[in-house]
Amino acid sequence: MSDFKKNRNLIWELSKNDFKKRYAGSSLGRVWAFVQPIVTVVLYYFVFGVVLPGRAPYDSEVPYVIWLTAGLVPWFFFNEAVTTGANVMNEYNYLVKKVVFKVGILPFIKTISATFIHIFFIFVLLVMYFFYGFKPSLQIIELLYYSFCLFMMALAITYITSAVTVFFKDLIQIINILLMVGMWGTPILWHISMVEEKAPALVPFFRFNPINYIVEGYRSALFEGIWVHERWLDTLVFWGIVAILFALGAYVFKKLRPLFADVL
Repeated sequence: MSDFKKNRNLIWELSKNDFKKRYAGSSLGRVWAFVQPIVTVVLYYFVFGVVLPGRAPYDSEVPYVIWLTAGLVPWFFFNEAVTTGANVMNEYNYLVKKVVFKVGILPFIKTISATFIHIFFIFVLLVMYFFYGFKPSLQIIELLYYSFCLFMMALAITYITSAVTVFFKDLIQIINILLMVGMWGTPILWHISMVEEKAPALVPFFRFNPINYIVEGYRSALFEGIWVHERWLDTLVFWGIVAILFALGAYVFKKLRPLFADVL
């Protein structure tokens, strides 16, 4: 965090440039950053909300499309930040090789860059929220808190993966597979009550999944009116996991950082 405070202006500029250059050269430019997530929401809604609706995956009158979107929006950010962040050292190898450059700020760049798209989708989510006639409660401000939770968790993971990927590039492929499994293993398309009915012993595993904490947080802030302190056990578990990830990330990054320039 000390590197962030000292170099926050540099981080901000690099993050903006990272977002801009990602789609440089294409006709639609940065529009592509928003197209894929929107198409994904539409497809999931069509398949699970129209073609195969079955019974509602939750005991609520909230329309499935907005309930689904509230779960997908944080997942899109997490997926984007983790996948791009894992390769940040290789992508910015010309900076890593500079002796005076603070390599520790690079994980921030990818996480902040992913935040730009995330802000847009929160705006889309809120437009849908008001379009369906929901009246906001005070709990809606907790979207800021849960977005911060999301940012910190993605950053903690990026510190680990970005350092390891320098030496083990196959990790990127492993991450993609784990994210695919995580997408279906997190109650985003389905509700945790479905597990309670069929496999109650697995409920703690899904409940204390840190991504589930955030997904449920987005939904509770919008639809359920639940304050963070009412989820005190889940909150303690979540920040405990994040603290462990940051500690592990700091250790791994510190150990491997002196070798980055030699490998790259």
